[in-house]
Amino acid sequence: MSYLEQLLRHHLTDWRSGWSMGTFGAIAEFHQDDGEVAVIDDTYLLTRATRRGGIRVDRGTLSELVPVAYETLSPKRHRWSQAVALCLPEAKARRGSRSVLSEIGPDDHAIRGIDRTGILFDMGLSLPQCDFCIRTSEPRLLAVLRANLGRSLFEHGNEAMPAILAVHPHRIALTNIGRVEVYQKIGGPDTGGVSPEGPHTHLLPKLLKGGRTHSANTPIPSGLLPVGSLHPGNPVIDPLGKDRPFDPTLHSEFQELMSRFGTAEARAGKAYVDDALETGRDLDAGQAPAGRHVRAALRVALRQKVRLAECLGDEARRQRITTWQASFEQSEPEAEDDDAPGHAA
Repeated sequence: MSYLEQLLRHHLTDWRSGWSMGTFGAIAEFHQDDGEVAVIDDTYLLTRATRRGGIRVDRGTLSELVPVAYETLSPKRHRWSQAVALCLPEAKARRGSRSVLSEIGPDDHAIRGIDRTGILFDMGLSLPQCDFCIRTSEPRLLAVLRANLGRSLFEHGNEAMPAILAVHPHRIALTNIGRVEVYQKIGGPDTGGVSPEGPHTHLLPKLLKGGRTHSANTPIPSGLLPVGSLHPGNPVIDPLGKDRPFDPTLHSEFQELMSRFGTAEARAGKAYVDDALETGRDLDAGQAPAGRHVRAALRVALRQKVRLAECLGDEARRQRITTWQASFEQSEPEAEDDDAPGHAA
């Protein structure tokens, strides 16, 4: 068994880990609660489902899967986000990019057997590496969807989207490495205007118009497309997106993933901070390595070193790093807010 397969198996059963599949502006997320019962738990098949949603990673794709571990900045200067992008070579990642509502047929590959009679419809979002679908057996919704096949969901006067929002069908993100399924309601008026806790979807038309495959903050190497993401437990942010006491174990575990799967730019930024601490020299924002992702990694490293110094009770070290941090934070543009696991923006 490869290290990657072992990693995916482990995180399927770790409730602190989240998963997502989709693209920039349309994403489906799978999350679990502590102690939540799985109705399907098959780590051999890399499949897990609860009553609220499910995920499957196709084992046959693992030999081509390229993991890219990365950390991103938060506007909140005591935080950072982390994830492992699950990538494929661009030619292997691309799908049909349907641009109109299209009926696919019965979902024979649904994670749960009970859902395999449901009818899949591609929402027609023109996504390069994901078919963003709904699944339903509800007769009235089926009739409305079939009456509007071949049209854009966002076309003026199209009644399909209001019907979808009223019925809350399952949402399915299909990629060339597997799928994420969401059974809960769509975030909106019926959920108090917020996404429900646990598995949920984001569909943001303004972001979709840009045609981007991922956030500019995500350092995906050229020639690859991210088709999914693993979001291991964050050492400073809890699963609901709130601050948590620094967890050095979670931090250490993700640094191992960074050492295995991080980019050269990220390693360079972190090494620059480590070298300064080991040699006793000062960090100078004007002399530090250039490059968006190198500088971001350097700033993340400083945030992490502050939390580690606090954890060790080393006030002198904390103050030294805080001084460096202030210089770099003031010299750099504000970060996008990527705090939430699988954040689509």
